[in-house]
Amino acid sequence: MSSADTFKTPHPKIQRLLHVDAMKALAAQVIVLHHLSAYGPISESVRAVLPQLMDALYHYGRMAVQVFLVLGGFLSARALSAQGQLLEGRLPELLWRRYQRLVLPFMAAVAITLLVSALVAHWLPELVPASISLPQLLAHATLLHGVLGYESLTVGAWYVAIDLQLFALLMALLWVARQLALPRAWRRVIGPVLVMGLTLASLWLFNRIAALDSWALYFFGAYGLGAMVHWLGLIRHRRLGLALLTGVVLLALAMEFRERLALALLTALLLAGLQQRFQRGRCLLADRPSAPLIAHLGTHSFALFLVHFPICLLVNALFEHRDPEHGWQALLALLCAWGLSNMAALPFYRWVEAPAGRLRLLPWLARWLPKALRA
Repeated sequence: MSSADTFKTPHPKIQRLLHVDAMKALAAQVIVLHHLSAYGPISESVRAVLPQLMDALYHYGRMAVQVFLVLGGFLSARALSAQGQLLEGRLPELLWRRYQRLVLPFMAAVAITLLVSALVAHWLPELVPASISLPQLLAHATLLHGVLGYESLTVGAWYVAIDLQLFALLMALLWVARQLALPRAWRRVIGPVLVMGLTLASLWLFNRIAALDSWALYFFGAYGLGAMVHWLGLIRHRRLGLALLTGVVLLALAMEFRERLALALLTALLLAGLQQRFQRGRCLLADRPSAPLIAHLGTHSFALFLVHFPICLLVNALFEHRDPEHGWQALLALLCAWGLSNMAALPFYRWVEAPAGRLRLLPWLARWLPKALRA
């Protein structure tokens, strides 16, 4: 399943993007339910009494990741070019901070999952890794497990790796625009143009090649849509830009219909509409009693995404009734796993994710990289 920034939200005292909080919170909850519908004896027993619901969660719940991709592109573009300016900051330092903020909580989640897997291996051998090697652990620590072909040690591991690739690719395009020997105003336009070009290439070509699903090029279409929503929100002809953006996605769908891209387009259009209201000071959720809850769920959505799988393993191991006649008991177990996952996200965010975002490890690393990249 941000990037870290996909799930990261500002300090509560700063004006929040509550509409973004709401979208990522909902997507995170759907992902948890999708995994509960896909793994373990609980899903088998619940499917016996609620087959249509479980099938819908299994087949369509996974597409909630498209919401994360669009939001990730939007928030990354907003962080790197808040007012449409040239990329600010040094490339290695920006990339290293993103890697650190992703990999520290991710590896903590992997460690928790492996510990729980050892506890439940006797009851759920099909849900735990058959073996674990040092190269496999190192591949996860460097977020190269998908590229190198290693089995994932926890669900959603592929998304964390793709998030870093997507951020690096977006940042590289903006860096190229910054380096061009052209007037500053032109370079500010060229960055989004390069992003749009790669978005089109992904929508029309790379996303149609399943073998590329370990690489950012496969997913950049949805990510780029989110980035373009940010930049279009800064110009006068925003509606025309959104219409053109919609047209290119519809053309991609005409070339090969993909439900995930249709959802990405709907997410981008919804985000654009809500963002416009926010910029005009008319946030739909700001004055609602539910605003603190929405902000809370948005803040903890990345922690939930990372930590829910070991909770699901534990609850599945405790659930012993595989017979269809115990389907309603399995439904109760599913709801317990869902609730406990949300509870586990609280300490994980406080003691792992939030401190990881504040750490500044190995700041000297950038000095070893090429001078051109440090410009």
